[in-house]
Amino acid sequence: MEPEHGSDAVDQFLRSQIDTVPHLEALLLLWNSRPKLWSVEEMAKVLFIAHEATQEILDDLARQNLIVAAACGGSEAYHYKPELARDQLISSVDSTYRRELIRVSRLIHSKPSAAIREFARAFRFKREEEE
Repeated sequence: MEPEHGSDAVDQFLRSQIDTVPHLEALLLLWNSRPKLWSVEEMAKVLFIAHEATQEILDDLARQNLIVAAACGGSEAYHYKPELARDQLISSVDSTYRRELIRVSRLIHSKPSAAIREFARAFRFKREEEE
């Protein structure tokens, strides 16, 4: 079955929601293993990045409501947050990343820095409030 979302929707999602390749890989790990809970330590080992960086990535994804933090044995664990319309898009993102790894990676790396995007988001929200 062919995914419903085309490359334009996938590219827009990547531009607007994904800051780095590790963000995308963390999201797709959670997506592909749902409903499994992942600790920061488990995710850091699989992504081959530091615990602190992994924590920031998971917190970023949770702030965007893409994943959910849950208490698990005295610490936080994370899982994908199901949402029917978005699930179809994430499925398309997953298959696109598998087929077009280099193109998707270049798209993510070509984006302005996270600080610049955050500044632009703050300006956009302020402007929307004024209208």
